Order: sequence, then C-alpha cells, then structure tokens
Amino acid sequence: MKKIVSVLFMLVTTICINAQMADPVHFTSKMEMLGGDEAQIEFTAKIDNGWHVYSTGLGNDGPISATFNATKMDGVKTVGGLTHRGKEISQFDNMFGMKLRYFEGSVTFIQKIKFTKPDYSINCYLEYGACNDETCLPPTSVDFIKSGKAPAVAKEATAPAEEKATPASEKEATAASEKELTAEGATVSGDSVAAPQAAPQAALDSASTASLWSPVISELKTYEAAPTDSSLLYIFLAGFAGGFLALLTPCVWPIIPMTVSFFLKRNKERSKAIREAVTYGISIVVIYVVLGLVVTLLFGASALNALSTNAVFNIFFCLLLVVFAASFFGAFEITLPSSWSNKIDAKSENTSGMLSIFLMAFTLTLVSFSCTGPIIGFLLVAVSTQGSILAPTIGMLGFAIALAIPFTLFAMFPSLLKSAPKSGGWMNVVKVVLGFIELAFALKFLSVADLAYGWHILDRETFLALWIVIFGLLGVYLLGWLKFPHDDEGNRTNVPQFFLAMISLAFTIYMIPGLWGAPLKAISAFAPPMNTQDFNLYKASVEAKYHDYEAGMAAAKAEGKPVMIDFTGFGCVNCRKMEAAVWTDPKVADMLNEKYVLISLYVDDKTPLAEPITVTENGQQRTLRTVGDKWSYLQRVKFGANTQPFYVLIDNDGKPLAGSRSYDEDINAYIDYLQTGIDNYKK
Repeated sequence: MKKIVSVLFMLVTTICINAQMADPVHFTSKMEMLGGDEAQIEFTAKIDNGWHVYSTGLGNDGPISATFNATKMDGVKTVGGLTHRGKEISQFDNMFGMKLRYFEGSVTFIQKIKFTKPDYSINCYLEYGACNDETCLPPTSVDFIKSGKAPAVAKEATAPAEEKATPASEKEATAASEKELTAEGATVSGDSVAAPQAAPQAALDSASTASLWSPVISELKTYEAAPTDSSLLYIFLAGFAGGFLALLTPCVWPIIPMTVSFFLKRNKERSKAIREAVTYGISIVVIYVVLGLVVTLLFGASALNALSTNAVFNIFFCLLLVVFAASFFGAFEITLPSSWSNKIDAKSENTSGMLSIFLMAFTLTLVSFSCTGPIIGFLLVAVSTQGSILAPTIGMLGFAIALAIPFTLFAMFPSLLKSAPKSGGWMNVVKVVLGFIELAFALKFLSVADLAYGWHILDRETFLALWIVIFGLLGVYLLGWLKFPHDDEGNRTNVPQFFLAMISLAFTIYMIPGLWGAPLKAISAFAPPMNTQDFNLYKASVEAKYHDYEAGMAAAKAEGKPVMIDFTGFGCVNCRKMEAAVWTDPKVADMLNEKYVLISLYVDDKTPLAEPITVTENGQQRTLRTVGDKWSYLQRVKFGANTQPFYVLIDNDGKPLAGSRSYDEDINAYIDYLQTGIDNYKK
C-alpha cells in the first residue's frame, strides 16, 4: 500500500511540475532548395494534445500570430509572406470578439527566400503563440541559422565584398549591445533552476536589484506541497455526504429492515449474525470502491477530467441530470431490468458462506441504482478535476462507508429497527429535493458548454434567474404549496421541512441582487463569470500601477507593502477571465489596490529593449529582444514557470510569501491566498 501511495505521489508531483514548466510545442527547422536561385525555410511543429498554435495575420487585437523575423539576411531576400501547411481551424472567440485561426496536432510554417549573392548568411527566427483551455505560453521563438554557397546565382550580379572600417563610436555601440545577461551555468527545467548568484550588470544596475532575480523555485515548493491531504479529506467527506443522501432515498431505506431480518433468520447465534452483517457492510464498501476504480480505469483520469471541462461531455451530463431530476419528480421510474436483480438474489439464496453475502450486497447495488446512480455519477465527475485515480477512489470509499454503516449497526442492534422511521411520504420529499438540486447542477454543466461555444444562452443573469426560480420553487414545495404526482395529498409540512424551506427561500433572496451585478461569493464557483453579465450596476476595477519589475519592487520597498506579480499577456484569454471574474470582487479589488503593490508583466510586450540581451538556457544561447522576452525569462528563471496567467506573492527582497496561483475562478480561495501573503509579510 505504501508503495502504491508513493507512486501516486510521484505521479501527481510530476504532473504539477509539468503544469508549471509547459513544453507543449516541439519545433524543427530546415531549408529546402526549390531549384534555381530560390529556397524555402520550413518550421515544422508537433503540438501536444489539448494545445493549439495560432496562425498568421491575426492582427494586433488578437493573440500572438506566427511571424517570420530576420536578424541578418546577407545575400538573401524574402519572397512573399509567411505561409503555412496544415489543417487550419477557424472559430469565433467571444473574449477577443473576433474569429481566430489556429492549428492542432501539427503545422508547418514556410518562408520563401531568393539568393542574391554567391555566399549567403541567414540568422532568422519564427515567433509564435500557443494556448490551451487554461493557460497560454509567452511569445516563443524558433531560431534558424545557416550560411554557405548559393546555387545558380550569377557572379556578375554580385560585387566583391569589402570590409569597411568601423568608426570608434560604432564599435562602442556594438560592444554595448553585446553585453550579456548570462546566467553562468544556468539551467532551466520543470524541476529546478541553478542560476547566477548575481544578475549581470548589462540589464541590472545594482547588487540589490540583482538579488531580485535570484531563483525561488524551491521556496515556492515548500508552500505548494501541502494542500493534497485536505483536498482528499474534502473528497472523502463529499462522498460520505452523498452516501448519506442515497441512504434516505426510497430505493435504499426500505432494504435495511429486509436485509437485517435476512441475516438474523439465517443464523441462530447473534454473534455469527453480527459477524456476517459486518461482512455484508464490508462487501458494500468493496463493491462501490471497485466500481469507482473500474470507471476511472476504463475512461482514464484524464477522460473523467474532460467531463468537467469538455463542452460535449458537459452537455451530455447536463441532459443526464435533467432526466434523473424528471424521474425524481415522478415523471417516470428508472430501473435496471428486474431479471438482473432476481437472478443474483436467487443465486445468493442458493449459496452459502462469504459468496452469498457478497451477492446480497451486489443485489443491493442493483436494486438501489435508480437513486444511487445520479449521486455516484455526479461524485465521479466532481472529483475528476484532481486528475488522478486516487480522488475517485477516496470519494467512492466515503460514499460506500456512509451507505454500509446503517446495515451493520441495525444488524448489531436489531432493536434500533423499532425506533427507525418507516418509509413513506417523507422519502418522496427527499427524492423531490434531490431532483431540484440535480436540476440546479445541470445548469452548471450547461454553463460550461455555453462558455466554450460562446452561445450566450446562459449568461450570468440568466443563470441566476433560473437558480432563483429553482430554489424558490423548492421552498414552496417544502411548505406544501406545490405537489408532484407521487406526493400524499393530505401530507402536512413538518418542522424539518419548514426549516429547510426557510433556508431555500433565504438563499433565493440572497441571489436576487446578483441580477444587477452583486458578486455572490457563496456561488461564485458555480455561476458564469462576471464578464458575461450584460447589466451590471457594480463596478470595481483593478489596474496595475507598474509594468516594470524593478520599478515596482522599488516602489513596494518604499511603501512597505508586499508585491503581487501578475505574469500576463495581451493575448491571454484566461488572464482576462480572471480579471473579469475574480479581480472585480470588492474584497479582492480592495486587497490588490490597497494592501499590495501590483506589478503586471506582459510576456508578449513587443516593445524593443534598449539593447538586446544574451542569456544562456539549457546550455544554449538565446537573445532577449523585447520587453516581453525579458519578463518571460524572469518567470522561467526565478519562478520555474512559463504559462499565463501566473500569480506569485513576494516580499521586498523577492522571496515568496505563499505558493503560486494560475487560472482558478474560486474567489474565496483567491482571497485566502492574498490574506496568507499579507500575514506572512507581517511576520
């Protein structure tokens, strides 16, 4: 067991590391002769699943387009613009308000050239942008350097090359441009960075500024290693709550006295009856845990994760929940073929020992499917975002334990059956309440698909209006003012129903201000983002005062405030989503504006640096030409990450105050994150 846990831990760690330092696009470059005095430079990419590379000519208002850039083209000139070979996908993007073109799987970008001299020298690069559904890479370049003899170029068309004397001032300028921001021996990977003790003077002015560039990857890991246990505990408790709900349904509750009676009749000795009842409870746990494992192994943890992010799966699950809700409202009954349960029940009667007990537990699973199926399905999808097999297993363990406990306890203490409430009208109430809840969650899954396709059929106020109606009707039903086909006509509202009705109606009233833009933190994880709201009376803005790392750090030190660095991009869709959905929250806005110095560093900023900077990464030299290149290099070397959005809290010496955060619209978690940074800064 320890070995399995350690392997799972290593797997999760590897996934987390790879998520930080993404390398989803793999380029190769070559030059192909076309005959005569022409050739073409080809940049061919293999793109990982889930990622896409943007096409050419998307304009300045869109994401990073693929562009051909020449550092030196001696004896060569370009012919036409950059073209591409591959299956181009065109889709309207609501965030940018434009149709975007991109490639998935593979693509080849081609630049045609013509030789003009017998000897040529080429130093060029392709710049491209890549994104997935959650993050974007900074503008990334692929170099192509080549020199040699040009074929079929008329010698008389070329003049002898003459060396020109370089003026002293020109030499000085060249020397200045060649100063290097070189991390001697620096190696960047998803795991660690060995970087210079002091940043080079070409870009940084003082030793104190140089220390701000020192890597803090190991320090970040100390903050980010802890949350796993608490999340698994939460998953277990969610599964336990689901099992308890299933226990109260009409499919499961009536089975308790029948099965306990079966075990007591089966054995004259009470001790043996108790032992077999315990075995029965353990069998229930084993069956449900194995069920969770089988579903996860068949589809894979990544495929289960797709259910929570992929539009098609979300539509399917939305419709499935609507069908189950209609069944709970009494429109029809969903049951497995009776022959299945009858055959297994007969088999359990004819066998003895452990096998008969196991078959009885399996009969319970089949008979109760119509009530437990929706709860199990929702549980598996809800925990699939963990991305590993461990989460569904823990969730099903909690579910099975909650379901098995009553059978075991009633078998141990048969007298408890006399005081247990009999099945009846109250179970129909439980079933209808579950129907309302499933209908509400169905809208959440539809919302994911709506955002993915940009249909705008379920914007924030529409979503809230439907939830207000659903929970309002739930309160009305619990008060007895609304009846369904299987409800008793003379049934009165009891005290528990009255209090539940109060909670449901109060929750309904709480949501109403959201129609005019109130944040509604309690349901921020379920409602569509604030930027989908058409009518919004509430306005809160967060704008970074600093877009330069050193200037922002100097200001923070002078003001005595902690710093939040926002690695972002002009073409980063999810950066805009975070700013619209999370930064507009009043508490988040107040903390960022008043208690932090916010530095937004745009990794796709095309502003040229005053002078190019040469750095060494992974044993290869790379030239930083733009401001965006510099901030992207800072993110990789100092924090060991290269995706956006990426948020990190640091003190005035550049040391982390908490772990890093990426795209996550959980407002409460973001507030806790910011508060942790403030608390650690005060210490």
